[in-house]
Amino acid sequence: MRWRTYRSYLEETYGQAVWRIGVDGGFSCPNRRSDGGGGCVYCDGTGSKAAYQRREESGMQPLFNEEVSEQVLLHQGSLSLRADSIKAQIARGKEFLVRRYKAGLFSVYFQAWTNTYAPLEDLKYLYDTALDALPESKELIVSTRPDEIDEAKADLLASYRQRTDRVWVELGLQSANDETLKKINRGHDAACYRRAADLLHKKGISVCTHVILGLPGESTADYIHTAKVVGEARSEAVKIHNLHIPGGTDLYDAFMDGEASAPCQRRHLQATLVFLRHIPKDMVVERLLAETPRHRLASPRDFGSKNEFIQKLEELMEGEGAWQGDLA
Repeated sequence: MRWRTYRSYLEETYGQAVWRIGVDGGFSCPNRRSDGGGGCVYCDGTGSKAAYQRREESGMQPLFNEEVSEQVLLHQGSLSLRADSIKAQIARGKEFLVRRYKAGLFSVYFQAWTNTYAPLEDLKYLYDTALDALPESKELIVSTRPDEIDEAKADLLASYRQRTDRVWVELGLQSANDETLKKINRGHDAACYRRAADLLHKKGISVCTHVILGLPGESTADYIHTAKVVGEARSEAVKIHNLHIPGGTDLYDAFMDGEASAPCQRRHLQATLVFLRHIPKDMVVERLLAETPRHRLASPRDFGSKNEFIQKLEELMEGEGAWQGDLA
């Protein structure tokens, strides 16, 4: 393929696929209010929880509401309740992956919300719980915000290199344009991302950067700038998301007022092509598309399947003689 896929990285490293078990550790986010409101303009209150761990949601609405759900109880619960939930989620996730995909190797993935947003002792307790529940974990992967990484947290994360083959931190950058970051209410700037990536690398921790293509007001020049910033930060991997507009968000309100739109497949193909050509050729591309469940998605509604997108991207890059990193 004309870009470095996540599957190829795993097979090069471990000789076979390694399946992530995504868990919700009951974390919150410093960018949201205690009532569940606020946050980034596209956030609908689910915190990017793994699809197979969502058991109660339905409809295009925020998950945080007056209904007493498993997730609400988890996020309001004690540390021991959160630990018990992590164990149950790992058992449930492993059973699903073995049954569905005949998975053999696994990694623990703290996926939902900001997974370093807690006192250090709480973080250690929850990370330890997860790795005790899955001692064969090949990697520990922790998703968080750049402004929730500091020296002490980086040291804690680095200590788990003794228990796993590799420790990853996923940093949500979304865009390297500070004006865009203000518009979408990210609550940090691009310099904050650079500092976090530098600190993690000094501790021997690998970085995967999340970016969104198609944010309001952004153009090809912004995609190129973001690609260059991610490359300069020496991010080992990237996750590309096309802009999604879920119900119950500030972005949804703007969409309903005709003030915002999400890119169609054609636009995202072009944006992805540009972005891939401007990142380093050895950077792992872990994702090309966002995966918001359709029942929560206002736009885009007729984007096409993941497989269709990948096939068209291959054809587009081949037709233009393009490769990942050929313009970096």
